[in-house]
Amino acid sequence: MAYRIFIGPFVEMVTIPDLFVQTVWEGFVGGVLYALIALGFVLIFKASGVFNFAQGIMVVFAGLTLVGVYEKFAAFGFSGMLAAYAALVVALAVMFALAVAVERVVLRPLVNQPDIILFMATFGLTYLLIGLGETIFGGSPKVMIAAQLGLPSGSIDLAILGGRVSLQMLDIAAAVIAIVMIAVLAFFFQYTRIGRALRAVADSHKAALSVGISLNQIWIIVWFTAGIVALITGIMWGARSDVSFGLQTIALKALPVLILGGFTSVPGAIVGGLIIGIGEKIGEFYWGPLFGNGIESWLAYVIALAFLMFRPQGLFGDKIIERI
Repeated sequence: MAYRIFIGPFVEMVTIPDLFVQTVWEGFVGGVLYALIALGFVLIFKASGVFNFAQGIMVVFAGLTLVGVYEKFAAFGFSGMLAAYAALVVALAVMFALAVAVERVVLRPLVNQPDIILFMATFGLTYLLIGLGETIFGGSPKVMIAAQLGLPSGSIDLAILGGRVSLQMLDIAAAVIAIVMIAVLAFFFQYTRIGRALRAVADSHKAALSVGISLNQIWIIVWFTAGIVALITGIMWGARSDVSFGLQTIALKALPVLILGGFTSVPGAIVGGLIIGIGEKIGEFYWGPLFGNGIESWLAYVIALAFLMFRPQGLFGDKIIERI
């Protein structure tokens, strides 16, 4: 038994390297998408100090909105790429309206309230969006309009390390889009005026207000950006598995990503996402049979729990020092 746990999997990695590369690739794609989800949490947490529990359902709601609007266009005789991108514009408008509504109805009345109050408000927002989504779009899974959006299909086979590795074209597109999105967001919030304002708000709300930064505008921008991230994530995950309310469970994989990377770090979200994505795929493939398979659903949380014992602030998080 000890051999099967501590030696056997590593021997298999060395003796069948192409299979190991295939597993790492699949984990890399999942990790990049986890990082994209985690960015939505990081942006809102940096701007308001609130952990947005509703980010997962925002992914589902954005995806359902896109598909639902496209179906309405199709019912009126419009279809194809033009209708798909028109539905994409409508979905973006809906996420902007959601950002404005959250700022006006949730954040503005609760400003300066304890963080736990704001956190519980995002719980309420979660169930509101679930009820709204089920009422408008129904509870059945929907097929993502991947082909209509121009996303590729099929696969390519590469000869690597004496074997063959199959790469799904959709996975390649998802990884490229997610990487570009992460790079754009990192540049935007690091080197633009709005990004500097966001960092000022993250440091101190009162100090930001004293130099003329509008908290309300920053919150709308950040929540809308998180909505864009949710929409892109919903498209990518939905194209891989369909759009359903079960996607919010996948979105909650951002929790261990944030624990590893740090709740306020964009680079941490990227590194944490890759660690979780690749780690859970390798764990499922090589160690999963020893535990009856299915460990991919909980292994990420075990990794995060173990990590908390050694570095609770995360790889890129700031140490909290209290003087007494």
